[in-house]
Amino acid sequence: MLRNLLVIFCLLSISATAQTNRYFVFFKDKVGTPFTISQPEAFLSAKSIARRQYQQISITETDLPVNPAYVQQLKDNGIATYFTSRWWNGVLVEAIASEVTSIEALSFVEQVLLVAPGQRFSNGRTKRIKKRQDTTDQPLANATQLMQLGIPAMHADGYKGEGISIAIFDSGFQGVNATTPFSLLNTDNRIKQAFNFVSNTSNVFVADDHGTEVLSVMAAYTEGTYVGGAYKADYYLYLTEDISSEYRIEEFNWTFAAEKADSAGVQIINSSLGYYEFDDESMDYAKSQLDGQTAYITQAARKAIERGIIVVVSAGNEGGNSWQLVTPPADAEGIIAVGSVTAGGSRSGFSSVGPTEDDRIKPDVVALGSGTSVIRASGNIGTTSGTSLASPLVASLAAGVWQAYPEFTAQGIYEVLTQSASQATTPDNFLGYGIPNFEAVVNYLKEPEPLHNWLIYPNPLVGNQFNIQLDEIVNPVRVTVFDSKGSRVSEASLQINWQNNPFKYDIANLLPGLYFVRVQSGSRQGTFRVMKQ
Repeated sequence: MLRNLLVIFCLLSISATAQTNRYFVFFKDKVGTPFTISQPEAFLSAKSIARRQYQQISITETDLPVNPAYVQQLKDNGIATYFTSRWWNGVLVEAIASEVTSIEALSFVEQVLLVAPGQRFSNGRTKRIKKRQDTTDQPLANATQLMQLGIPAMHADGYKGEGISIAIFDSGFQGVNATTPFSLLNTDNRIKQAFNFVSNTSNVFVADDHGTEVLSVMAAYTEGTYVGGAYKADYYLYLTEDISSEYRIEEFNWTFAAEKADSAGVQIINSSLGYYEFDDESMDYAKSQLDGQTAYITQAARKAIERGIIVVVSAGNEGGNSWQLVTPPADAEGIIAVGSVTAGGSRSGFSSVGPTEDDRIKPDVVALGSGTSVIRASGNIGTTSGTSLASPLVASLAAGVWQAYPEFTAQGIYEVLTQSASQATTPDNFLGYGIPNFEAVVNYLKEPEPLHNWLIYPNPLVGNQFNIQLDEIVNPVRVTVFDSKGSRVSEASLQINWQNNPFKYDIANLLPGLYFVRVQSGSRQGTFRVMKQ
């Protein structure tokens, strides 16, 4: 009996030791890569390069693909390799625990990180059950959520997302390829790319319908019954979330998807996903790490933002539990983290709050997440609650605003959405800057009537200087520049004459964004908005 127990124990030990796990292998460098910064067309699409060039964003070594020789050497050692990451400079592998030491010993390997136990591409995934409610068809079932953001006015002005490319990262898009509310997407060939990073296939119409509901808020269309916020945009669908478990692998799937979206030239990413707690407690994040720099997914989101992509994410549904705070990647600086409100504009009790560890306001904005109207995998209309549904509403608005103001950068769109929102002058850590609205953006950006025939131009800036032109000069002319939060960032007392009128004012030391320029000449004063791209 004892011998049998020992045999069983040994077999279990061997089985545990031999278990295949998923690891991310970080490389030390990109020495020897055949790719160069001077020839980005070898690894980035023309759209991706154009997006960077328009926003004056340089292509750097971080954008270069990994050295394929490093990946091949892993393969030669019998290691199964999958997705590479330009931004992390490494590759996802499957290996047994006993192989990790030999991988770490390779001269080009910096680190081997366990991202999930067990093999990667397994079946047996189950559909997540959620508390939801079906509703009967009625005239424009999603009217309330659209009107709250001024999207009907946006559509009336002709901005429905045409020419804007949007990537959605989620857990599955069941029914999108088969049901009537998504037929325009399919007949117009506006699903430009689809990939499943969980099963390593191109089939994203499986596993779950959370992504279906998120996509429907943006892209579904049934005349007179349901109108998505950006139903004429082009979409890139990426399945990154494995609903059967929660491990760090999903942060890396998110990164792989973000890099794929970046390479394809995507302009907006919507991700209704957030991570702070995992099935393996050693992977959990602490509140002190909510600093915009620590979580892998947060770092990846920042890299996307730095490449001129608008990244819109759900703030999280932790407002009613002990965590309470927004969930990564919502803590990233420059990301649009979206909280939830009711139809009346009050904060939903479940909506995550701020601030971040470094005391930045979160969420950034809010939209309807309590009883949001969605399309199910069946094609039926229903309602679901969560910041997951508020996020695509704001992403829709961002798409329409960028279509209306194509001269703006991604940073410029972030600025106008937040600074024109309902409580922009008094932001807090419950509603952020408030509810954004298309009509508010238009009014905010409307060129004022020339004040006393004073002009400040060009706007947006081309370069680092703007011109100040006065119709009457009383020296000294005082110029004060404030950032979007009201902080004084530049000031000067100028002697202007008719020979140097208009006067060139230089703000080369200021970052891109929205600024307010106050000009005082004698007893006259005026304030102007200036956007630096």
